[in-house]
Amino acid sequence: MRQQAENSKAPRLLHCQFPLGRPLGRPNDPDYQRDVLMQALSLTQRTDVPILEDHPDVIDDQSGEAASCPMPARVHLDRAPAVDEAFGLRNAYDRNLAATGRTLVGRMADADGIPELLETYLRIADGVTLDDIGWTPKDLHGAGQDIRAYYEEAAIQLADTTGARQIETWLYQVTEAGAVLKSAQQALKAADVDRNTWSYV
Repeated sequence: MRQQAENSKAPRLLHCQFPLGRPLGRPNDPDYQRDVLMQALSLTQRTDVPILEDHPDVIDDQSGEAASCPMPARVHLDRAPAVDEAFGLRNAYDRNLAATGRTLVGRMADADGIPELLETYLRIADGVTLDDIGWTPKDLHGAGQDIRAYYEEAAIQLADTTGARQIETWLYQVTEAGAVLKSAQQALKAADVDRNTWSYV
């Protein structure tokens, strides 16, 4: 962010107009990333400080475009769409876990518990209070983070390539789970729940 770079008045800075989360530019391109680092390190030779130079490339942020992920077909029509969707994404989630050996799911439940977390979020969207559910704001946030991690990790196995934050956009604009999270947030907001509780949903 150029304004922050200007305000910091650091002795030497290379301003790179790359999407948030990609400080070295293009992912999976070590030559490009090395070039960015070398341009930044070359500034250490200069004594005419403070220096703020711009990297010549601009990489557009594609976060407004949802990742293209094939969604599972509905199998259990007696379940809520978001719950059935979560069951359908389990194979993709498991493939990602096997490929990486790690997951961010586990604050409130493991992968088996994601459908139940979505059912609880559906109750919140219907106006049931956190007290009636037996959740604290911390539980609400932990459950939301588990749902998000589960979906994002499954999407890594489903999407061809994605720009920065396109999977997040996919979650909130395309999936049933994203619709449930947004509805729950609106229900909490309408119930005049503290902003710090609903804003992180």
